Amino acid sequence: MKTIVGAELARSLASCIAACLLLSAGLSGCATVQTAAASVTASIGSVVERIAHPEPATSPYLSSAAGLDSYKTEVAQHVVRHNPEHNFSGQLPPLLPAIVVLEITVDRDGQLARVAVQRARNPVAAEVALAAMRRSTPLPKPQQLAQATGKLTFSETFLFADSERYQLRSLAGPQALE
Repeated sequence: MKTIVGAELARSLASCIAACLLLSAGLSGCATVQTAAASVTASIGSVVERIAHPEPATSPYLSSAAGLDSYKTEVAQHVVRHNPEHNFSGQLPPLLPAIVVLEITVDRDGQLARVAVQRARNPVAAEVALAAMRRSTPLPKPQQLAQATGKLTFSETFLFADSERYQLRSLAGPQALE
């Protein structure tokens, strides 16, 4: 239904544009009014066809973004399973004592190739986050996400509820309001 309405709207718009161009060309004394109108009509016809029958999205960026989000969720669940004593369940407090962002690189087999702190104000929390990642290896295999280079790099945020317990951003629910 939306495609039909969009196509009809595009055809109406095309007719208006063609009429305006014809009127403008006629008023200005243009000798090639017919040629201009035919060209505009053909171009608009092409646009109408693309609106009526859009091509499916085949961009590798679209599919890998969804794949990366799924992979990050899988990794976060894996880290939680391997670090139950540091997992905070429930709603996070309105003011978090620490937030740590790690940059994580895994190879195609899920081995931790590199983990580094991207951002942290609390060095103790940063060490807790780094240790949690190291205890969790090997991570789930990144499958096709690591095909190009053999490695996948992504970020994960640790939201600390207190000095030792955290939620991973990929799994965290809403934060409490003040």
